[in-house]
Amino acid sequence: MGILEVKGVGKRFGGLQALGDVNLSVRENTVHAIIGPNGAGKSTLLNCLVGKLIPDTGSVLFSGQSVLGRKPHEINQMGISRVFQTPEIFGDLTVLENVLIPCFAKRDGAYRLHAFETVAHEAEINAQAEAMLKGVKMWEKRAAHAGTLSRGDKRRLELAMCLAQGPKLLLLDEPTAGMARADTNATIALLKEIKARGDITMVIIEHDMEVVFSLADRITVLAQGTPLVEDEPEKIKGHPKVKEAYLGEAH
Repeated sequence: MGILEVKGVGKRFGGLQALGDVNLSVRENTVHAIIGPNGAGKSTLLNCLVGKLIPDTGSVLFSGQSVLGRKPHEINQMGISRVFQTPEIFGDLTVLENVLIPCFAKRDGAYRLHAFETVAHEAEINAQAEAMLKGVKMWEKRAAHAGTLSRGDKRRLELAMCLAQGPKLLLLDEPTAGMARADTNATIALLKEIKARGDITMVIIEHDMEVVFSLADRITVLAQGTPLVEDEPEKIKGHPKVKEAYLGEAH
């Protein structure tokens, strides 16, 4: 049994079936990629994994507990963090302040940016924030206002904010979308470092196949809301059903 179990999930929007009978099992401390053509249901599935959408049928279990109907802070407390397609950061705060917020939330369960209880408390929180920013190569930019960062740096900052929550499961929605190649390569290297730690499970939705095949231990291919193939990366390459989904032909 995986740390994340998706069982018989289906979701309709009016007359449109976005997902149909999706089953997925993600092993702990692995990287599982979900790929497919535009409109395949990838983002809908990810929204079900974080409780943002409630499926019409089926269940989503994380460590044996249902995520359905839970509020965002409850999802975070379960150990699930998400990196969005468009980075969700506080543009009017500095890079350091952005990371201090989840550091406080993890320790105290409340968003209190300037409420140090003791000198030791201040040192502890600052040390955590510094470690997060150094981990994503952003410490030198700690005093910059987040809204002035490049897209690649905003991505790295959001990743640091997610990691500061101490997740067991990290969901990444198009983590390299809109990046220059140099930023994409830097993001691949960073995610490889996180993977090498061996303490975080990652689910990635991504169009860039270099990112997918560089990181994934296992890949699920969706088409029209239904899983076509699930296998190891090397067995996905050249699979006739994958060619048909992407190119409209099996040969």
